[in-house]
Amino acid sequence: MNRHAVTTDQLRVHYEVTGTGDTALVFVHGWLGNARWWDAQRDFFRDRYTVVAIDLPGHGNSDKTRSSWSAAQYADDIKAVVDQLAVHDVVLVGHSMSGAWVVEAAPRIANTRAVVLIDTLKNLDQLFTREQADQLLALYRSDFRGAVENVLPQRLFSQHTPPAVRSRVQAEFLQADPRLAVQIIEPLYRMDVREAARRVTVPVRAINADFTPTNVEANHTYFRDYAVDTIAQSGHYPMLERPDELSRALDRVLAALH
Repeated sequence: MNRHAVTTDQLRVHYEVTGTGDTALVFVHGWLGNARWWDAQRDFFRDRYTVVAIDLPGHGNSDKTRSSWSAAQYADDIKAVVDQLAVHDVVLVGHSMSGAWVVEAAPRIANTRAVVLIDTLKNLDQLFTREQADQLLALYRSDFRGAVENVLPQRLFSQHTPPAVRSRVQAEFLQADPRLAVQIIEPLYRMDVREAARRVTVPVRAINADFTPTNVEANHTYFRDYAVDTIAQSGHYPMLERPDELSRALDRVLAALH
């Protein structure tokens, strides 16, 4: 079922609800993604959970006219959706940049039971410096297509990434307005994600691809309750590259939280 929520700055956020259950799994895509990235997880969990897939503002079928982008606003966007759900518990699932947004959102949503991070925030001791972030954003501004085609693949895809997934992701990236693409990711490099992590009181579980390492020890110093499951032979998009494995890993995480 297609629905929308209205944000605190009066944007319409599109989201889809499938299935029923006292617990909602709220899936939040990464940069330049959309709710469709979670279709395999929707189909896997719909018989047991209320499954919610959000198009963040600036993405998919949601409004793209925001004048001021921030981590706090993204957190409020997620809360605006959750506030419309008639469920007892919520599990926030965030991929890539939206790992930061669900971490920011969790303390604002009283019935958050857990946060699940999908291949993101893998080492909170090693974040982009302001200078590194500025260089990357400048590259996006000056040559967005070149960055998508020649720079980002080294960060996003592994040798095991299916060519169809690589083509899909790059095509969806290149459909974006480069100016908007920079605006919607810039808050990631301006927020204090370590401080946000310290404010999370519920369990945080990571499901990470093995193509880059996770510093579990470092992350334990910021998250109160943190554990990791690993998916082999996947790049940065396990929901697209290894959908069955990701669904089973998430199922294990959810079962262990009972």
